[in-house]
Amino acid sequence: MPTLTSPEPPEKNDGVAAVDRALHIATALANSPQALTLTELSVATGMYKSTLLRLLASLERAGLVTHRSDKRYALGPLAFVFGRSFEQTHGLQGAIQPILQWLVEQGTESPSFHVRHDQTHRLCIMRIDSNHSTLDRVRIGDLLPLHRGAAGKVITSLEQGPPPSPSASSDLVFTSFGERDPLCGAIAAPVFGPSASLLGAISVSGPLERFSELAVERMKTLVIAAAQRATQSLGGKWPGA
Repeated sequence: MPTLTSPEPPEKNDGVAAVDRALHIATALANSPQALTLTELSVATGMYKSTLLRLLASLERAGLVTHRSDKRYALGPLAFVFGRSFEQTHGLQGAIQPILQWLVEQGTESPSFHVRHDQTHRLCIMRIDSNHSTLDRVRIGDLLPLHRGAAGKVITSLEQGPPPSPSASSDLVFTSFGERDPLCGAIAAPVFGPSASLLGAISVSGPLERFSELAVERMKTLVIAAAQRATQSLGGKWPGA
């Protein structure tokens, strides 16, 4: 007689679902440019207000959400602690910001640094405008498509680690011309940490009209150099080095 497998206990399913919903609330608040009312949160998350109130109370006790005097909800101090801990752990800001500034000084398009946000988006966590008079519209905190654009290609192609033996550094640079925005181009390369883990992608982006063949080749060389420097600063090893 075959052995029947018991279903997962309902309380475990409920607990996992509650965590998923709580993270969905926190993500909605993180992605909003302003604090949200309960009604706006309900629209953003697709949850009933009664469910939201129960979860928001728990998140507020933990410090991840704060209920402001104007009756709106926003991320609380715990979100800042998480962000600070992430940055301290990876040393990203101190290692990468000077390299982005170096790219600007070399006359590239606007440099930025992107990390995976979820299954469909990447997050821009650093950005410096170039010295050109016209710019693209990428800003710190922007969520951009993971499967379109040069930085997205880096993340989706290399997050399992670099190829065992890339024939050249040029194998690790990715381009996009009018993919995410029909008027913009971008060039990106990976930044690796210890154990060949992918930390994110350095990208330069700007109006497509300035991405001539000569400009692209020059910026590819500079972006690769920047990615190598960032990798070394963060304790990683550039493939083939």
